Amino acid sequence: MRTLDAWPQIDPLTARASSTPDSTAVVEAETGASWTYEALFDEADRLAGRLQAACDGRPQRVGIAMETSIDFVRATHAAWRLGAAVVPLDVREPTDQLETLATKAEVDVILCTEQTAGPVSDLGDRALFSVDTSPTETVPTLPSATGGITPRARYPSETHLVMFTSGSTGEPAGVQLTLTNLFASAIASAFRLGVTRSDRWLVSIPMAHMGGFAPLVRSTLYGTTVILQQDFEPARAAAAMADYDVTGVSFVPTMLSRLLDAGWDRPDALRFVLLGGASASRDLIDRCQRENVPVYPTYGMTETASQVATATPSQAFDNPGTVGQPLLFTQVAVIDDGESVPPGETGEIVIEGPTVTPGYLDEEETEAVFDQRGLHTGDLGYRDADGRLYVVGRQDDRIVTGGENVEPGAVVDAIESCPDVAEAVVVGVPDDDWGERVAALVVPNGTTELSAERIEAACRDELAPYKVPKSIEIGESIPRTVSGTVDRAAVIETIQNS
Repeated sequence: MRTLDAWPQIDPLTARASSTPDSTAVVEAETGASWTYEALFDEADRLAGRLQAACDGRPQRVGIAMETSIDFVRATHAAWRLGAAVVPLDVREPTDQLETLATKAEVDVILCTEQTAGPVSDLGDRALFSVDTSPTETVPTLPSATGGITPRARYPSETHLVMFTSGSTGEPAGVQLTLTNLFASAIASAFRLGVTRSDRWLVSIPMAHMGGFAPLVRSTLYGTTVILQQDFEPARAAAAMADYDVTGVSFVPTMLSRLLDAGWDRPDALRFVLLGGASASRDLIDRCQRENVPVYPTYGMTETASQVATATPSQAFDNPGTVGQPLLFTQVAVIDDGESVPPGETGEIVIEGPTVTPGYLDEEETEAVFDQRGLHTGDLGYRDADGRLYVVGRQDDRIVTGGENVEPGAVVDAIESCPDVAEAVVVGVPDDDWGERVAALVVPNGTTELSAERIEAACRDELAPYKVPKSIEIGESIPRTVSGTVDRAAVIETIQNS
């Protein structure tokens, strides 16, 4: 009997184009240009031929240094037809960081466009080409080639994607994801969110990150449509959702807040807003309930090819703070001192299942977080009696003040229970007397004047004295990384400089 690992897989676009060639694959929101799966296949095939000619053979890893665009989509499918792993490179990062990532991933060639040639033109001596038809001053264009290519068979266990985590501290780690990881994630997401033949998923999150990349894989598997928007701006995002009958969208909380603040009215076609990348404040979820926004708060990570657990709107509205039950195939354990803890008790979240990466590029990084239980996420959380998951912070975010342990998430919950607070972040700030002191950066919702004294009083009503923030700063926004996660180092600097 043949095993799954012995079964060669054709690339996803080849399979989809042969199944539903006339279905719409991609629409560019800015121009209205669209591609059927057959047309996208033809263009990706020709690009694969040009890439093969440029590399004098088949590359193993292809860096894609592009903005969210049809060029990114074509380049991804072209690399996969050649049997290469895709390595997205976020062109908003500084050149020295891009050089570090490209070196870690050992990319054979980097593809860019005329618009993104600048950030990558000085990346060492590795092969670098523009996919445009005319060369730039610093980057040559891919050579022409006659015809397409014969796709290389892929196996479920082979690396299909290398994506770097966007952690708020430390050096990013390169996550290897296989065809099995990506497909298992797409299937599990479909069961939680639902899929219809007319689905249209708006992508305005950078495709160099999992939240922007995952819809590309999923829509190709489902045979549905991706609406591409190069970047996020509330008015243009609202127009795209209305003009193209968008049924689903991925946002980080800041994006959704900005959209609502701009007076957005949810279009009738919209079925889900997948909200991830950072925890959503209680105020934002309550606002979604009031304004009839079908929000699905999710907990996910690059290491699991996106979603781990996702709450439905009714779960989110009735159980503040939950990210719902784990998705199909995914096993989640909450452990402390090596043992699973009962419902309601906090511990580290450990994940196992077919969506979980086989490991990082660095073997030492892999060994540090994997054991017989699975992937140790470093995230802290608990499950309620019905199996719903709540994420309260990270182990390395835990504050030790005067010998007492403080979980920042519990303090954030107390602060955000104040009706005049939009969102907050709590950190430990170095302190000569306490070792660390509990400090908070708070963003008001703008309805009334908010003072540190009012926030402190609200915390004293709900928290033990040692958990009450000793420093409270009121700010206009929370510093975040390019992917939407809280930049805790910047928060600490903001509080210390205030």
